[in-house]
Amino acid sequence: MSSGRARVVHEGARVTPLELFFDLVFVYAITQVTQLMADDPTARGVLRGMLLLAILWWCWCCYSWLGNRVHADDDGARVVLFAAMAVMLVAAVTIPEAFVDLAGGLPGPLVFAACYLLVRVLHLVAYWRFSGGDASLRRQLALTAAPMAAGTAILVGASFTSGAVQTGLWALALVVDYGGVLAAGVSGWRVQSAVHFAERYSLIVLIALGESIVAVGLGVAELPVSWPIIYGIVCGLVIAAALWWAYFDVVAPVAEKVLHAATGARRAALARDSFTYLHLPMIAGIVLMALGLKKTMNYLGGADGHTPDEHLHGVGPYALYGGVLLYVLGHIGFRLRNLGTVNKVRVVVAVVLVALTPVALLVPAWAALGLLTLTCVGWIAVEVWRYGGARREIRDHAHTPDLVH
Repeated sequence: MSSGRARVVHEGARVTPLELFFDLVFVYAITQVTQLMADDPTARGVLRGMLLLAILWWCWCCYSWLGNRVHADDDGARVVLFAAMAVMLVAAVTIPEAFVDLAGGLPGPLVFAACYLLVRVLHLVAYWRFSGGDASLRRQLALTAAPMAAGTAILVGASFTSGAVQTGLWALALVVDYGGVLAAGVSGWRVQSAVHFAERYSLIVLIALGESIVAVGLGVAELPVSWPIIYGIVCGLVIAAALWWAYFDVVAPVAEKVLHAATGARRAALARDSFTYLHLPMIAGIVLMALGLKKTMNYLGGADGHTPDEHLHGVGPYALYGGVLLYVLGHIGFRLRNLGTVNKVRVVVAVVLVALTPVALLVPAWAALGLLTLTCVGWIAVEVWRYGGARREIRDHAHTPDLVH
């Protein structure tokens, strides 16, 4: 459409190729976050990595909602997405100096804050432009602008500080922005297509899992291949496959059906809580696990004087087990919000992961990785056995959104 106008999304619309292209920027951004934590493998480094991830996640979510309002591949919308991609790519490149400015060039922390402001403003302006005169939606956008402006102002202020004060201000900025949007309610938001919305978040989970596989390779990229490395590659892939199975086998189709069955404000609230908020711990868990895998592969490959028989030290084992734990907790919350029930198997898995974390500090690196691998395989095997009948029924009707199980 040469006029620059965009068509409103209708029920049944799916994710467009341009949205997948848009996500490529976040592939790079997630890799940058993982590398930032790997370069500063301390509690502070991990905390800062998680804060960065939360900022990036919030930006991505904004455009997932926009893409559910208008067709992303129409001229007017695609220009917006291309512009947002450019800004987010600059922000991703700036991640290594988002907290500590590097000598020479522009001030990194301020550039990152400016990118965050620009990508958020661009989103709100575009949403307003494509609101079609919907007064309720425009009122909701106006309410959203207030916490966005306040959070960004705090983030800009944080760029002129350092240390614990800077980290604290980043956390405050996120509380203000996330909390403000939550407090503003959902009366004006619309989820035009449940299929599109659920698919959008399924794909970002897939992207994050891809990062965990990349981390396995990067951990030994410059090391000669060996049996311990092959062992680590297989274990890393099995763990990632288990996390994929836990989400895509049943959870994803059920979540889509539940969202499809909801209407109006209830659908918008469900989308906000289940996807925008409760998918963050899943993504964060995968990124933490990727960090743990990367550190463990260093041991298996003999990097930096380590050996496969050495015990894991530092944040590595906590990231490895804690990442999977956070992912499982995200799933528990996701199901509780969607269906109002608790998956007891996953509660047990969470308890087991907590119990095994100190054990991982006492055994060789290869054994710690193997123990987590066996736990993940056991988790999936028990669910397949325990929920076999319901699972088959859900999967048989995975493509009939009018049925909710």
